[in-house]
Amino acid sequence: MRTGSEPMTARSALRARLWLTVWGLVWAIAGTVAFILTGRPGWAAACGVLWLVVTVDLTMILRHIREGPHYQPGPDVPPYRPPEQRGP
Repeated sequence: MRTGSEPMTARSALRARLWLTVWGLVWAIAGTVAFILTGRPGWAAACGVLWLVVTVDLTMILRHIREGPHYQPGPDVPPYRPPEQRGP
């Protein structure tokens, strides 16, 4: 059931993002090294910039994982606002 508050209460799958970022980091490093060894400085620079972006993303993901959930409602709080009663 959709309540309209999903953008405010949405949470991302941090563990999945972590492994996808690690995968991207491995490929960015491999691409940088491969392009340096083949003498293509432009592509090596592009992969290096990607490496930097992925590293910053990985840092942010790890920070969010370490912070843990910020809001944990009690067992008496429903996960969504109850639907409004409509007329007959």
